[in-house]
Amino acid sequence: MTDPVSGAERRANPQLRTIFIDAYDVLQPFFDPANSWGGQTHEHLAYRALHEQFPDLSTQDIFTLVAAARRVFSAGGKPGVSQPGSLQPATSPENDA
Repeated sequence: MTDPVSGAERRANPQLRTIFIDAYDVLQPFFDPANSWGGQTHEHLAYRALHEQFPDLSTQDIFTLVAAARRVFSAGGKPGVSQPGSLQPATSPENDA
């Protein structure tokens, strides 16, 4: 996220931002209530699945991605799409015309 006053990038780890959409695709089934078992999600397995897909990530990076994906999923959003109240508008091919 860019600071609206200074224009400086506020994110500390741009690598996580670049892989977030791919990571979200891996993690989404673990947050889906339709995939629950006994009323519980499989979130505990999400960490392992993400580590298997991205073995070079640190434990902290994996935790950060899972937490961010959980927030996006809980909000009913999709990665790469602007959420209400977001400072940056989402772009799509229809909007480019």
